Amino acid sequence: MSEISTGDAVATAASAAGWRRAGVAGAAIGVIAAGAAAGVAVERLTVGRSMRKRARLALDATGPYGSLRGRPGRATADDGTELYYEVDEVDEVDAPGHDGSASASADAGSRRRRLFGRKAPAPVTVVFSHGYCLGQDSWHFQRAALRGIVRTVHWDQRSHGRSERGRAQARAGGGVPVGIDQLGRDLKAVIDAAAPEGPLVLVGHSMGGMTIMALAEQYPELIRDRVAAVAFVGTSSGKLDEVSFGLPVAGVNAVRRVLPGVLRALGSQAELVERGRRATADLFAGLIKRYSFGSRDVDPAVARFAERLIEATPIDVVAEFYPAFAEHDQSATLPLFRALPVLILAGDKDLVTPSSHSEAIADRLPDAEVVIVPDAGHLVMLEHPETVTDRLADLLVRAGAVPES
Repeated sequence: MSEISTGDAVATAASAAGWRRAGVAGAAIGVIAAGAAAGVAVERLTVGRSMRKRARLALDATGPYGSLRGRPGRATADDGTELYYEVDEVDEVDAPGHDGSASASADAGSRRRRLFGRKAPAPVTVVFSHGYCLGQDSWHFQRAALRGIVRTVHWDQRSHGRSERGRAQARAGGGVPVGIDQLGRDLKAVIDAAAPEGPLVLVGHSMGGMTIMALAEQYPELIRDRVAAVAFVGTSSGKLDEVSFGLPVAGVNAVRRVLPGVLRALGSQAELVERGRRATADLFAGLIKRYSFGSRDVDPAVARFAERLIEATPIDVVAEFYPAFAEHDQSATLPLFRALPVLILAGDKDLVTPSSHSEAIADRLPDAEVVIVPDAGHLVMLEHPETVTDRLADLLVRAGAVPES
């Protein structure tokens, strides 16, 4: 069946009225993209829908995940799109009462000594770029650990989180693809607004790592003159169209043929599909967990936090970004980072950007530190936050963010 005919068929089905068909259309995204909901089916047999709903509400109230906020700002992209960012200033975080507690400064000092010893970091701005269908809050644990220690910038990619929907997509009513090159220019706009001078450490997860690569390709002088270190977390420099997502080869090839048309069709019926996604929330929860984490003992509250982040991305935004990954190829750009301290980190059970893609980046950057985290999936910074934070701390030391003794 051709891509066009498949898209037409899905669009026809999605346009039909009725809650049941909306649910099927919403579920189709997860089924086509992953196709593994057996565990969810078993859970449905043993746990009632109302109990599952109560459990999700309880998990939403557990822990402060995603609650950290900094000084807000907005950068304007080259196409006029407003990009939202937040800055955690060392002085502001260290000040008593910043987090509502008189012990804020003492807590920051204790964490600084644990991560770096007694030396305070030199002025540097660490810029965190998040991945596809996520937001700046996906760095919650690293942000919490570094608050008061170094200056950090967290931003939401266009059409994600609190940033504005891409202007071209908004004008066209959706359906206009977003390229990784555009994201590189967006990152430059955020840096110009939030960190116009001083050394930088760039940290990117998944699509965020690709964004850093696109930045380097377009602004090599920025990398040469200002970037002190780079961290690539669960990302890829290319060949994402060869990823199997843990599916049989024949199955994933069939998915690749139809998925772009299916996403376009579903994106054109966004309101209906979003209703379907809500109606099949437990199915999506199972799929999200499978493709986000690698270990079985993930904190349920963390898993629910990841679910909320991903659920917050509208289906039309999912459709607009998806084509860019097959086209992404920045392997030739990687040598621009050779003179820098580089951390390459991935989960050994990542089904989205497999660890082999991190190893391919390392082949181009032979002096980089490579960390493959056991029992970790794509959202390694949420699943194993201590490991990721400690490695980032080591990177800041190697970058000279801590003065030599």
